Amino acid sequence: MKNLIILCASLCLSLSALAQKNKWVKLFDGKSLENWHSWKKTDATGWEIVNGELTTQGKGGDLLTNKQYENFIFTFEFKASPKGNSGVLYKVLENVKDSTLFNTYASGPEFQIIDDANYPQPITDRQKTGASYDIIAPYDLKIVKPAGEWNKGKIEINNNKITHTLNGVVVASYVYGNDTWASSVAASKFAKWPYAKAHAKGHISLQGHGDVVHFKNIRIKEL
Repeated sequence: MKNLIILCASLCLSLSALAQKNKWVKLFDGKSLENWHSWKKTDATGWEIVNGELTTQGKGGDLLTNKQYENFIFTFEFKASPKGNSGVLYKVLENVKDSTLFNTYASGPEFQIIDDANYPQPITDRQKTGASYDIIAPYDLKIVKPAGEWNKGKIEINNNKITHTLNGVVVASYVYGNDTWASSVAASKFAKWPYAKAHAKGHISLQGHGDVVHFKNIRIKEL
């Protein structure tokens, strides 16, 4: 009887964990930053909530989820400022003793956010909205809405298969850590950074690039 009770309790815990894992969770509810902190800080310095939107007025560094994630679907809405630049990074490492871990983008791939049409410096297709920044160009460059308008983004990671979706259309897809990915990274500026060493999980980060950017409806479902 005792073993049966233990087995039932174990099963209940497993089912509870599975239910929690497949549940959508709001990471930003328009009121609180309790799920976030700034890069290598304990608070959300430089970020604020304005009219239910999460924004930085160009003064904040990168914002990180308190929790680390491995397999998940992450959805968000974003609005870039004219001539602005930002992004959503994932698999970001933070508390690691490595002299080359100087910023979030040194370890985590990025769903690029930028004013494609009016950015003041020349950019390649691999640096446009929806790209895996500087690695994979968006499949369709016409999906993004102009700066100042809301766009919908989605990042899905499932057993190293990574997909970027912009306004309902898949714009980039790759297998994290495979030979094709490693070859692309080896030819990039990321080659000697922790970015190039495939790792299972990390934080999700909203990039504070020195420009105004707005986010809302930020949710995640672990897989």
